[in-house]
Amino acid sequence: MTITIKNLRLKGIIGIYESERLNEQDIIIQVKIDFDGDQAAQKDEIQKTIDYDQITQKIVDLVNRSKFYLLEKLAHQVLRIAMKDERVTKAWVEVAKPQAIPLADAVSVSCSGDRETWEPIATNDSNE
Repeated sequence: MTITIKNLRLKGIIGIYESERLNEQDIIIQVKIDFDGDQAAQKDEIQKTIDYDQITQKIVDLVNRSKFYLLEKLAHQVLRIAMKDERVTKAWVEVAKPQAIPLADAVSVSCSGDRETWEPIATNDSNE
């Protein structure tokens, strides 16, 4: 099964330019999480599934406290949140800045992880 969090619309500090460091910008996040949902479908119990409300709250908290320079960093941190539950087999994340380029709808970065090969990148979280 796949859980999808679509168009999570947040505001946060992200970017390299002075104006981006001073003013919050729109950030739109997509997350897809693959897992074995057979037990959840059978038992109809929240404990048998991935709690997308908890994941969403962790993403909101991350964006609220972070001040990353790059979309790549934010996307990877969101992916770490999505992959934290051991039942997740794969996850995909896209982070977009709608106002990054005036002539485009948005600029985005995506990344993915697979449980079999997942090794989070060591990060310096000084901008969080």
